Amino acid sequence: MSTRDGANRSLWQQQPAFEPANKSSSDRAYEVIIVGGGITGISTALSLQRAGKKCLVLEAAQLGYGTTGGTTAHLNTLLDTPYSTIIKNFNEDTARHVASAASEAIAFIQQNMTSYHIDCGFEPADAWLMAQDKKQQEELQEIAVATRKAGLMMETGLTAPFNVPHIEAARISGQAKFHPLKYTFGLAAAFENLGGVIQLEERVLEVKEKSPLSVITNRNEYSTTDLIYATHIPPGVNWLHLRSSPWRSYAMAFTLADNNYPADLFYDMQDPYHYYRSQEVDGQTYLIAGGYDHPTGVELNTNNPVRELEAHARHLFPVDQVVAKWSSQYYEPADGLPYIGLLPGHGQHIYVATGFGGNGMTYSSVAALVLTDLILVNDHPYRKVFDPFRVKPIAGFKNFLQQNVGVVKELVKRLLPADKIPELVALAPGEAGIVNFEGDAVAMYKDESGEVHAVSHVCTHLKCGVQWNATELSWDCPCHGARYSVDGRVLNGPADKDLEAIPVAPGKSTSPNETT
Repeated sequence: MSTRDGANRSLWQQQPAFEPANKSSSDRAYEVIIVGGGITGISTALSLQRAGKKCLVLEAAQLGYGTTGGTTAHLNTLLDTPYSTIIKNFNEDTARHVASAASEAIAFIQQNMTSYHIDCGFEPADAWLMAQDKKQQEELQEIAVATRKAGLMMETGLTAPFNVPHIEAARISGQAKFHPLKYTFGLAAAFENLGGVIQLEERVLEVKEKSPLSVITNRNEYSTTDLIYATHIPPGVNWLHLRSSPWRSYAMAFTLADNNYPADLFYDMQDPYHYYRSQEVDGQTYLIAGGYDHPTGVELNTNNPVRELEAHARHLFPVDQVVAKWSSQYYEPADGLPYIGLLPGHGQHIYVATGFGGNGMTYSSVAALVLTDLILVNDHPYRKVFDPFRVKPIAGFKNFLQQNVGVVKELVKRLLPADKIPELVALAPGEAGIVNFEGDAVAMYKDESGEVHAVSHVCTHLKCGVQWNATELSWDCPCHGARYSVDGRVLNGPADKDLEAIPVAPGKSTSPNETT
């Protein structure tokens, strides 16, 4: 089955993992290399391969391993950053371009699905935004006015066919829903049929910026004219990391006792807000609820949002069975719009797509359309709208890099004495904590068998301290969103180096509450 970057399985992971068929050419020379095998990378690779480019996709894990396998898969022009905010931050022309780009993205997905005969449960739907008090109602009216200015028709003064109590709802058509992994895997198969190559379990370690570019992975070295980072956030260190903040969102799929599944997409206006939709998967329909978003690494107990989401869902619906609970990560851009284009500070042949906020399924296709044209003809109508260069690098950023880009200080090389560290002894199976040992912070997790996994507490990206994610059993960095397994393996960029593993000496390390 498909895997992803968390301990909890999403609804989509019932889909078998994608197995590549094509092998890399012996010369390992390509016209475009796409780093990242999620929906963004595969969509872009297929578009470029279809246009005649020789393309390679490099994926550090499995296709759909990141957010593509953890999304709730709303396809919408009703975006998380409302058009009222886009108009305030930019202007009405920009709002119209964004609305047009989102509409084109949904049409692009539908066209791909039809052209390549991809059975991904794609269904058109309306989207409903629901106000529950007077303040929200005023905000709803403001959003509706701005949405119409952006060129989209939004009806107001309605009552939504949904269980959430509200005083007014607005509706916008032209939205959709689908199975993200089935779609992405279908694109991957079409990409390979056109001669494209996908290499799994290949992490990019270094890019030598010469002509042609040299891309070094944990297995091979490749050459390419153009490189695209479709990795959710670009790896290494770049000023975009300071203009994109990592967030986590929670989701749940369940069956209903009354089989009354809503057909459309629904959003309340709470902060953080909740969102809902249904999806049929292999003959069974599920209701999917999401919400309780928070910045990565700041929630002390990530089990709390899961419990709150389940309680919220059970209050609204006759839940029969909870089928899946999971969380996922996204990156909020500083001004509300994604960064799609040339990666600042890296010449004319390295591109990036990041900062999609909660609209990754829509913006992934926007990115594919924009990047394809930038590489083929060096232009696109929305180039300036999503240009990463629209925000100038902050003053002193070069000094910041010089101070932080070095390899983190190595921690103790000797064995940690398991029976001499009180905090470690006190850990119960399934618990984790930050332990101070002779002045060094050590991140420790004791698994259900009692085995201790100890790693450096210092994120290898820019030296922030990682925090424990009890829901996904991972160490998460609150600064720029890097995530690591209990053994320190990189799960999410921008880090490209694992946390240092620290050996623990054999010895009694059980909790005082355990029987011996």
